[in-house]
Amino acid sequence: SDAKAAVAAYGVAGIWLSTVFSMGSGLQVAGLAAGAVVVGGAAASILRRAPRFSTPADRITLLRAVLVGLVAVLAIPGLFTGRPADPLLVVVGCAAFLLDAVDGPVARRTGTASAAGARLDTSTDAALVLVLSFATAAAIGSWTFCIGAAYYVFQAAGYFRPHLRGTLPASAARKAIGAFQPFALLLALVPGVPAAAAAAALALALALLVFSFTRDVVELERGCGAGSPAAKVRRPLIR
Repeated sequence: SDAKAAVAAYGVAGIWLSTVFSMGSGLQVAGLAAGAVVVGGAAASILRRAPRFSTPADRITLLRAVLVGLVAVLAIPGLFTGRPADPLLVVVGCAAFLLDAVDGPVARRTGTASAAGARLDTSTDAALVLVLSFATAAAIGSWTFCIGAAYYVFQAAGYFRPHLRGTLPASAARKAIGAFQPFALLLALVPGVPAAAAAAALALALALLVFSFTRDVVELERGCGAGSPAAKVRRPLIR
């Protein structure tokens, strides 16, 4: 199946990358494990469906998940070594980021858009932002983790405050702010970008993210959001 193919592709590419970049055995395991969580989660979301199927858009999102997993393989060791991110990380991360503009339109054009596909896309978006925040931490500072953790904190809060799991009206500002997060993180990782400029871009990204989530929390708490508590949660990038 497509899910199993994605896991296999990640396994081969991930092991090759960790070997080529001569990481220590412990760092190899950490990077591969982090990537496996991303790819395994994406594959599991496909395998849990009844009936089990994947759409053309899902295949693109699975490819993105594999790319995000490979970014994790390259990024996680830097947390422990402080080594600057390799340019290959930026290339792979950019590919995963740009493909986010493809899976949604494909789903709509093929008439296969679904809640399950949207959830898969959401988790892949969030994972990309998280692993990129890991990559920037070594060069910019651990505070960049806040960018990657924001989605997961919001999602966890929904278990304690069901209102936060409601849907929200479409917002161009929310989409733009969400797309700016991985863009800023990737920009900060581009070789030659001054540290001060990278830090400024990430600080702006974090400030916008806090503003966006705060506005959404206030709106949902006031009961302005539509949908039931079980509806799809707010996400950093919108398909």
